[in-house]
Amino acid sequence: MSDVADWWTTEIIDMAPGQIRMRGKPIEELIGNVSFAQMVWLMTRGTLPSRAEADLLEAALVAAVDHGPQAPSIAAARMAVTCGLSLNGAMANAVNMLDDVHGGAGEQALELYREIDALADGREERLAGAVAEAVDAFQKARGKYIPGFGHRFHKPVDPRSPRLLALVDEAAAAGVVSGRFAAIGRALSDHLQALRGKPVPMNIDGATAVIYGELGFPAPLARGLFCLSRSVGAMSHAYEQMQQGGRNKGPTPPHYRWTYKGPNPIS
Repeated sequence: MSDVADWWTTEIIDMAPGQIRMRGKPIEELIGNVSFAQMVWLMTRGTLPSRAEADLLEAALVAAVDHGPQAPSIAAARMAVTCGLSLNGAMANAVNMLDDVHGGAGEQALELYREIDALADGREERLAGAVAEAVDAFQKARGKYIPGFGHRFHKPVDPRSPRLLALVDEAAAAGVVSGRFAAIGRALSDHLQALRGKPVPMNIDGATAVIYGELGFPAPLARGLFCLSRSVGAMSHAYEQMQQGGRNKGPTPPHYRWTYKGPNPIS
């Protein structure tokens, strides 16, 4: 049976009749003693965080829960319900919308922060130059949009970002985190404002990327954590739509038509 037992290998869970251990810890010792944020950390990182670290992680998760029905992921969840999908189907549709353009910017922002951090090499006097170099390279390779900055609705400030950065500052003052990624995020914001001549708000992706960087999460998990957080909003909207009813609701009311540019338009 070794070929079967070794087909999947994991360090996450060990389970036998009457026993469940997560990362070596009996589930009955975790239940009632650790928070959900601590459990997320344990499952993804293999250790339990301090309460202060878990609080900072939880703040990031709370901040990204929802952004309204105009967000593609939330709209997809609500439309799925009106097409007859179950709650889990609606949530799956929402999560599947969270990719590079909508939902993936946190991962991309954290990758950029880490590049800046490597270029600065821990020296504050090199930070501005490192930001300029990294932004220039990023824009030449991937286009003008810098992940984690700018917002089509929230100008000049995304209300979530200052609060999250303030919590990072408090954690840094208490020695919980270094504050290094907060400094990078702020320097990047200043650089973009100087380039464009107007405020470029750090958005939720940029702010949560600061927290995930401070807490030592790998960049791909920034995307996964955003999906986890936004799933709460998707579930809530999908369930609300179930209570409201409605069938086959598309992105716009039926009396609004799309623009047709082909031959023989109907007048």
